[in-house]
Amino acid sequence: MDARLAAFHRLLDIMDDLREKCPWDRKQTMESLRNLTIEETYELADAILDGDLEGVKEEIGDLLLHMVFYARIGKEKGAFDITDALNGVSDKLVKRHPHIYGDLQVKDAEEVKKNWEQIKLQEGKRSVLSGVPKSLPAMVKAYRMQEKTKQVGFEWKDKADVWKKVEEEMQEFTEAMESQTATQKEREEEFGDILFSLINYGRFVGIDAETALSKVNDKFKRRFEYIESNAPRDLQDMTLEEMDELWEAAKSMASK
Repeated sequence: MDARLAAFHRLLDIMDDLREKCPWDRKQTMESLRNLTIEETYELADAILDGDLEGVKEEIGDLLLHMVFYARIGKEKGAFDITDALNGVSDKLVKRHPHIYGDLQVKDAEEVKKNWEQIKLQEGKRSVLSGVPKSLPAMVKAYRMQEKTKQVGFEWKDKADVWKKVEEEMQEFTEAMESQTATQKEREEEFGDILFSLINYGRFVGIDAETALSKVNDKFKRRFEYIESNAPRDLQDMTLEEMDELWEAAKSMASK
Protein backbone atom coordinates (compact mmCIF):
# COMPACT_ATOMS: atom_id res chain seq x y z
CA MET A 1 0.00 0.00 0.00
CA ASP A 2 1.14 3.55 -0.77
CA ALA A 3 2.76 5.04 2.37
CA ARG A 4 0.41 8.03 2.21
CA LEU A 5 -2.67 5.82 2.12
CA ALA A 6 -1.28 3.62 4.88
CA ALA A 7 -0.69 6.64 7.13
CA PHE A 8 -4.18 7.98 6.48
CA HIS A 9 -5.74 4.57 7.05
CA ARG A 10 -3.87 4.33 10.37
CA LEU A 11 -5.32 7.69 11.47
CA LEU A 12 -8.83 6.53 10.55
CA ASP A 13 -8.37 3.34 12.58
CA ILE A 14 -7.09 5.28 15.59
CA MET A 15 -10.03 7.66 15.35
CA ASP A 16 -12.43 4.71 15.36
CA ASP A 17 -10.70 3.30 18.45
CA LEU A 18 -10.80 6.62 20.30
CA ARG A 19 -14.45 7.26 19.47
CA GLU A 20 -15.42 3.84 20.76
CA LYS A 21 -13.13 3.50 23.80
CA CYS A 22 -12.04 6.93 25.11
CA PRO A 23 -14.53 8.74 27.40
CA TRP A 24 -13.36 12.20 26.25
CA ASP A 25 -13.52 11.38 22.55
CA ARG A 26 -16.93 9.71 22.89
CA LYS A 27 -18.27 12.87 24.52
CA GLN A 28 -17.28 15.25 21.72
CA THR A 29 -19.70 16.81 19.23
CA MET A 30 -19.13 18.99 16.19
CA GLU A 31 -20.05 21.98 18.32
CA SER A 32 -17.61 21.09 21.12
CA LEU A 33 -14.79 20.59 18.63
CA ARG A 34 -15.39 23.89 16.82
CA ASN A 35 -13.38 26.18 19.10
CA LEU A 36 -10.59 23.63 19.37
CA THR A 37 -10.37 23.51 15.57
CA ILE A 38 -10.15 27.30 15.42
CA GLU A 39 -7.33 27.19 18.00
CA GLU A 40 -5.45 24.57 15.99
CA THR A 41 -5.83 26.68 12.85
CA TYR A 42 -4.27 29.67 14.58
CA GLU A 43 -1.44 27.48 15.87
CA LEU A 44 -0.75 26.48 12.27
CA ALA A 45 -0.85 30.15 11.25
CA ASP A 46 1.68 30.99 13.99
CA ALA A 47 4.02 28.20 12.89
CA ILE A 48 3.87 29.44 9.30
CA LEU A 49 4.73 33.02 10.29
CA ASP A 50 7.55 31.76 12.52
CA GLY A 51 8.98 29.70 9.67
CA ASP A 52 8.75 26.67 11.96
CA LEU A 53 8.41 23.79 9.50
CA GLU A 54 8.46 21.18 12.25
CA GLY A 55 5.59 23.06 13.87
CA VAL A 56 3.76 23.29 10.53
CA LYS A 57 4.04 19.52 10.17
CA GLU A 58 2.66 18.96 13.66
CA GLU A 59 -0.25 21.39 13.23
CA ILE A 60 -1.18 19.88 9.86
CA GLY A 61 -1.49 16.55 11.66
CA ASP A 62 -3.64 18.08 14.39
CA LEU A 63 -5.97 19.64 11.84
CA LEU A 64 -6.21 16.41 9.87
CA LEU A 65 -7.22 14.68 13.10
CA HIS A 66 -10.01 17.22 13.54
CA MET A 67 -11.24 16.68 9.96
CA VAL A 68 -11.29 12.92 10.51
CA PHE A 69 -13.13 13.49 13.80
CA TYR A 70 -15.86 15.55 12.10
CA ALA A 71 -16.19 12.90 9.40
CA ARG A 72 -16.58 10.16 12.00
CA ILE A 73 -19.37 12.13 13.72
CA GLY A 74 -20.98 12.74 10.32
CA LYS A 75 -20.94 9.01 9.68
CA GLU A 76 -22.58 8.33 13.04
CA LYS A 77 -25.35 10.75 12.12
CA GLY A 78 -25.83 9.03 8.78
CA ALA A 79 -25.06 12.28 6.97
CA PHE A 80 -21.66 11.64 5.33
CA ASP A 81 -18.33 9.93 5.90
CA ILE A 82 -14.70 10.71 5.08
CA THR A 83 -15.07 9.10 1.64
CA ASP A 84 -17.92 11.47 0.80
CA ALA A 85 -15.93 14.48 1.97
CA LEU A 86 -12.82 13.52 -0.01
CA ASN A 87 -14.75 12.67 -3.17
CA GLY A 88 -16.69 15.91 -2.81
CA VAL A 89 -13.61 18.13 -2.70
CA SER A 90 -11.95 16.11 -5.49
CA ASP A 91 -14.99 16.54 -7.74
CA LYS A 92 -15.05 20.26 -6.96
CA LEU A 93 -11.35 20.68 -7.78
CA VAL A 94 -11.71 18.89 -11.10
CA LYS A 95 -14.75 20.98 -12.04
CA ARG A 96 -13.14 24.28 -11.04
CA HIS A 97 -9.88 23.60 -12.90
CA PRO A 98 -11.04 23.19 -16.51
CA HIS A 99 -7.61 24.45 -17.62
CA ILE A 100 -6.15 21.23 -16.13
CA TYR A 101 -8.98 18.72 -16.58
CA GLY A 102 -10.57 20.25 -19.67
CA ASP A 103 -9.79 22.31 -22.76
CA LEU A 104 -9.84 25.82 -21.27
CA GLN A 105 -6.73 27.95 -21.81
CA VAL A 106 -5.54 30.43 -19.17
CA LYS A 107 -2.64 32.87 -19.24
CA ASP A 108 -1.92 33.39 -15.53
CA ALA A 109 -2.99 32.83 -11.92
CA GLU A 110 -5.32 35.84 -11.97
CA GLU A 111 -7.31 34.33 -14.81
CA VAL A 112 -7.53 31.06 -12.86
CA LYS A 113 -9.08 32.92 -9.90
CA LYS A 114 -11.55 34.73 -12.15
CA ASN A 115 -12.65 31.46 -13.72
CA TRP A 116 -12.99 29.92 -10.25
CA GLU A 117 -15.43 32.63 -9.15
CA GLN A 118 -17.41 32.40 -12.39
CA ILE A 119 -17.76 28.62 -12.03
CA LYS A 120 -18.97 29.05 -8.43
CA LEU A 121 -21.70 31.40 -9.66
CA GLN A 122 -22.67 28.88 -12.34
CA GLU A 123 -22.99 26.28 -9.58
CA GLY A 124 -25.74 28.34 -8.00
CA LYS A 125 -23.86 30.64 -5.63
CA ARG A 126 -25.97 33.77 -5.19
CA SER A 127 -23.00 36.10 -4.75
CA VAL A 128 -19.25 36.07 -5.20
CA LEU A 129 -19.16 36.89 -1.48
CA SER A 130 -21.29 33.94 -0.40
CA GLY A 131 -18.23 31.79 0.31
CA VAL A 132 -16.71 34.24 2.80
CA PRO A 133 -17.34 32.84 6.32
CA LYS A 134 -19.31 35.13 8.64
CA SER A 135 -17.04 34.34 11.57
CA LEU A 136 -13.75 35.20 9.86
CA PRO A 137 -11.68 37.81 11.75
CA ALA A 138 -12.72 41.21 10.41
CA MET A 139 -9.38 42.06 8.81
CA VAL A 140 -9.11 38.72 7.00
CA LYS A 141 -12.75 39.00 5.97
CA ALA A 142 -12.22 42.45 4.46
CA TYR A 143 -9.24 41.19 2.45
CA ARG A 144 -11.12 38.14 1.20
CA MET A 145 -14.16 40.19 0.14
CA GLN A 146 -11.92 42.61 -1.74
CA GLU A 147 -10.10 39.72 -3.42
CA LYS A 148 -13.34 38.09 -4.50
CA THR A 149 -15.03 41.22 -5.87
CA LYS A 150 -11.84 41.93 -7.80
CA GLN A 151 -12.42 38.73 -9.78
CA VAL A 152 -15.59 40.18 -11.33
CA GLY A 153 -14.00 43.54 -12.18
CA PHE A 154 -14.87 45.53 -9.04
CA GLU A 155 -11.34 46.88 -8.67
CA TRP A 156 -9.42 50.15 -8.86
CA LYS A 157 -7.22 50.65 -11.91
CA ASP A 158 -4.33 52.50 -10.28
CA LYS A 159 -2.76 52.45 -6.81
CA ALA A 160 -2.79 56.25 -6.71
CA ASP A 161 -6.60 56.14 -6.84
CA VAL A 162 -6.66 53.56 -4.05
CA TRP A 163 -4.48 55.77 -1.84
CA LYS A 164 -6.65 58.77 -2.69
CA LYS A 165 -9.56 56.81 -1.22
CA VAL A 166 -7.55 56.22 1.96
CA GLU A 167 -6.90 59.96 2.28
CA GLU A 168 -10.57 60.69 1.62
CA GLU A 169 -11.64 58.33 4.39
CA MET A 170 -9.08 59.82 6.79
CA GLN A 171 -10.43 63.30 6.09
CA GLU A 172 -14.00 62.16 6.72
CA PHE A 173 -12.92 60.59 10.02
CA THR A 174 -11.13 63.80 11.05
CA GLU A 175 -14.25 65.80 10.29
CA ALA A 176 -16.38 63.40 12.30
CA MET A 177 -14.02 63.63 15.28
CA GLU A 178 -14.05 67.43 15.15
CA SER A 179 -17.80 67.67 14.67
CA GLN A 180 -19.91 68.60 17.68
CA THR A 181 -22.91 66.74 16.28
CA ALA A 182 -21.32 63.48 15.07
CA THR A 183 -22.36 60.45 17.10
CA GLN A 184 -19.98 57.78 18.38
CA LYS A 185 -21.58 55.35 15.92
CA GLU A 186 -20.78 57.71 13.02
CA ARG A 187 -17.19 58.11 14.20
CA GLU A 188 -16.84 54.34 14.51
CA GLU A 189 -18.14 53.89 10.97
CA GLU A 190 -15.67 56.44 9.58
CA PHE A 191 -12.84 54.73 11.45
CA GLY A 192 -13.92 51.40 9.96
CA ASP A 193 -13.85 52.97 6.51
CA ILE A 194 -10.20 53.97 7.06
CA LEU A 195 -9.27 50.43 8.06
CA PHE A 196 -11.13 48.91 5.10
CA SER A 197 -9.48 51.29 2.63
CA LEU A 198 -6.00 50.66 4.13
CA ILE A 199 -6.51 46.91 3.83
CA ASN A 200 -7.56 47.45 0.23
CA TYR A 201 -4.46 49.54 -0.51
CA GLY A 202 -2.21 46.94 1.06
CA ARG A 203 -3.86 44.20 -1.01
CA PHE A 204 -3.47 46.30 -4.15
CA VAL A 205 0.30 46.62 -3.62
CA GLY A 206 0.80 43.02 -2.50
CA ILE A 207 0.73 43.43 1.29
CA ASP A 208 -1.50 41.19 3.40
CA ALA A 209 -2.78 43.40 6.21
CA GLU A 210 -3.34 40.50 8.62
CA THR A 211 0.20 39.21 8.16
CA ALA A 212 1.68 42.70 8.41
CA LEU A 213 -0.21 43.47 11.62
CA SER A 214 0.68 40.08 13.12
CA LYS A 215 4.37 40.81 12.61
CA VAL A 216 4.00 44.30 14.11
CA ASN A 217 2.18 42.80 17.11
CA ASP A 218 5.09 40.42 17.66
CA LYS A 219 7.56 43.30 17.38
CA PHE A 220 5.61 45.40 19.86
CA LYS A 221 5.45 42.45 22.28
CA ARG A 222 9.23 41.90 22.12
CA ARG A 223 10.01 45.56 22.68
CA PHE A 224 7.56 46.02 25.53
CA GLU A 225 8.81 42.87 27.24
CA TYR A 226 12.31 44.37 26.99
CA ILE A 227 11.01 47.43 28.83
CA GLU A 228 9.50 45.22 31.53
CA SER A 229 12.71 43.19 31.90
CA ASN A 230 15.01 46.21 32.07
CA ALA A 231 12.89 48.70 34.00
CA PRO A 232 14.77 50.02 37.08
CA ARG A 233 11.50 50.15 39.03
CA ASP A 234 7.80 49.44 38.70
CA LEU A 235 6.48 50.64 35.33
CA GLN A 236 3.70 52.56 37.06
CA ASP A 237 6.38 54.67 38.79
CA MET A 238 8.20 55.47 35.57
CA THR A 239 7.53 58.36 33.21
CA LEU A 240 6.64 57.82 29.56
CA GLU A 241 9.98 59.40 28.64
CA GLU A 242 11.87 56.84 30.74
CA MET A 243 9.98 53.97 29.19
CA ASP A 244 10.57 55.43 25.73
CA GLU A 245 14.33 55.35 26.33
CA LEU A 246 14.11 51.62 26.97
CA TRP A 247 11.89 51.27 23.89
CA GLU A 248 14.57 52.91 21.77
CA ALA A 249 17.18 50.62 23.33
CA ALA A 250 15.07 47.61 22.36
CA LYS A 251 14.88 48.94 18.79
CA SER A 252 18.67 49.39 18.68
CA MET A 253 19.26 45.84 19.90
CA ALA A 254 16.89 44.43 17.29
CA SER A 255 18.76 46.21 14.49
CA LYS A 256 22.15 44.75 15.46
